[in-house]
Amino acid sequence: MNLINIENVTKYYTDTPLFENVSFTVDEAEKVGIIGINGTGKSTLLKMLIGVEEPDKGSITKANHLVIHYLAQNPEFQKDMTVLGAVMEGNHTPENEWSLESDAKIMLQQLGILEYEQKVNTLSGGQRKRIALANTLLSKADILVLDEPTNHLDSSMADWLEEYLKNYKGALVMVTHDRYFLDSVSNRIVEIDKGKIYSYQTNYTGFLELKAQREEMELATERKRQSILRVEIEWMKRGARARSTKQKAHIQRYENLAAQKGPQQDAQLELSSVSTRMGKSTIELQHITKGYDGKRLINDFSYIFLKNDRIGFIGENGCGKTTLMKIICGMEQPDSGEILTGQTIQIGYYAQEIQNDIQAGVAYMKPDMRVIDYIRNTAEYVQTIDGSVSASVMLDRFLFPPEKQYGLLGRLSGGERRRLNLLRVLMEAPNVLILDEPTNDLDIQTLTILEDYLDHFNGIVIAVSHDRYFLDRVVRRIFAFQDGEIRQYEGGFTDYQVRQQKETTKTEEDKTKNTEKKATVSRKTIKNRQEKLKFSYKEQKEYETIEEEITSLEEKLQTLEEEMVANGYDFVKLNELTIQKESTEQLLEEKMERWMYLQDLAEKIAQQNK
Repeated sequence: MNLINIENVTKYYTDTPLFENVSFTVDEAEKVGIIGINGTGKSTLLKMLIGVEEPDKGSITKANHLVIHYLAQNPEFQKDMTVLGAVMEGNHTPENEWSLESDAKIMLQQLGILEYEQKVNTLSGGQRKRIALANTLLSKADILVLDEPTNHLDSSMADWLEEYLKNYKGALVMVTHDRYFLDSVSNRIVEIDKGKIYSYQTNYTGFLELKAQREEMELATERKRQSILRVEIEWMKRGARARSTKQKAHIQRYENLAAQKGPQQDAQLELSSVSTRMGKSTIELQHITKGYDGKRLINDFSYIFLKNDRIGFIGENGCGKTTLMKIICGMEQPDSGEILTGQTIQIGYYAQEIQNDIQAGVAYMKPDMRVIDYIRNTAEYVQTIDGSVSASVMLDRFLFPPEKQYGLLGRLSGGERRRLNLLRVLMEAPNVLILDEPTNDLDIQTLTILEDYLDHFNGIVIAVSHDRYFLDRVVRRIFAFQDGEIRQYEGGFTDYQVRQQKETTKTEEDKTKNTEKKATVSRKTIKNRQEKLKFSYKEQKEYETIEEEITSLEEKLQTLEEEMVANGYDFVKLNELTIQKESTEQLLEEKMERWMYLQDLAEKIAQQNK
């Protein structure tokens, strides 16, 4: 059943067309993911769907008695409203009169908010977004319209929301940058591209394949048009020999072909390598401890950052990740411990929120400031691998054409402001990049190119993120805030998750049984070896070849890691390589354990035969 129908809609923002003569529908039970570059009108499209904004041309029709509930990108609440009151607001019905409050509390618990009577206006932006999300999910709606629902959610919350929306019976329209989330939840992708809307009946992985096919067909059509046009141009050069109807039609055909526009190439966000030379000394954290209001967030944490480290910090909201980043930057001091920073270290801090705090190292975006002045306040020129580049050229590379460079910051979308702030950080030419939730509000294309840039960044990258795909793509070591400690895991987020699942699924009873079983096997093995200390035929053959097998597996693992870097933009290929890597790591671990056993046995046999 068709719920919303958009026909021939045109919408302008100031003098810029966002959509021109576009049409699409939302059907019952569909789960639609909307994607596109920041500033192309994703949030505007959502506002037109719910009726907050009207199209300049065209029509939007909705089914009778249709109930839509909307999660705004930056939700607002009434002054002095409590957390519980904000979640329950607008959700009262005769059916849920007795269960609404308990349902609201359960929803808040899932999203990590336990202080129900706290005033909403005292909370952070991330907490307010989660309260608004709880209010939206609690509603009895035919369509949920969600603008960046995964922002400010940690990985466990994102997993919960993913399952909730997959099982949601109504229709869903959402804007999100989370590629794993899109792939799991969406059954249709709508792409906004250069004023047009393209619809793909598939998830995100399928969209990547279908979009590549569409662009290939458009280029093939354009090549054919250019070929015909060359022939027509040659004919026109010869001149018309008679003013016949046939010749007039030929001329008209040439004019029509020449007037056609070929497919527009996407403007590519370019990130030339910008960094300052790094000396031998980097950043060393020695026994860092930090707490607030009697609660210890960071307890005796030590780590020496290595050159070209790619580190990810994860954990629940409020556990101390951002606090640790500010300690590394020198914006906050630890309660105890020491930070040793090399003389050549220059830190670029990409903050989670753009604040009006110049002293904290975060440039304030005044709405009446021009875009180019915001960047020039950091640097007029920056040295890149391409030589000295001006602020204006760097802005152009960041998809801010000249007409936008002299526009006001207040006219930029939230995503465009985030992209501009990223450029400001890079204009500082840091050799240590600290990225605090870099994926919030950045479009997928910008994220993809940022990830590619980080592959070649000549320095240290430290990222705080809940974006599972970004962590898999960028980092090689995870530090997880768990139970008051910071624990280290090798690999990306998927590697961490696999190890975590193994740890949490083992009960104390299983551990006891495994211990007893291993002890029994060990006693039997020792007894047997005491009676017959020699290799079996199979063990001898295995001992002769196992070191070569281990070397081969290590080489394979290195090759897979290089392929993951080379294919980071290919979502499907990256998933395949991740699975292969996990399998190879597990096999290598088994071989290493077997080698230790055989080596120990070989030493005992040699000692016995002396």
